[in-house]
Amino acid sequence: MRELLAVTGAGVVVCDVAGLGPPGLAAVDLLARLELAARRAGGRIRLRDPDPALRSLLRFVGLRLQVEGEAEEREPALGVEEEVEPGQPAV
Repeated sequence: MRELLAVTGAGVVVCDVAGLGPPGLAAVDLLARLELAARRAGGRIRLRDPDPALRSLLRFVGLRLQVEGEAEEREPALGVEEEVEPGQPAV
């Protein structure tokens, strides 16, 4: 993972997880290790086409990974405006 991020200069590695089969703790362990290695190298992983059961299992164990096509938690989705208090100027 470190070498891949270093050679490509990318900040995100996309992991296609469509063919993992039935999700289990082995898949969770693998994804957690990949995310940890990517973070140590200054990057992240992003999942492509995760099974809904895998997403549920990841949420259950508290592992929050980015999913391709979804807005990051810290960023509002495109086209969404934040509400401001009356009298405050728009930013």
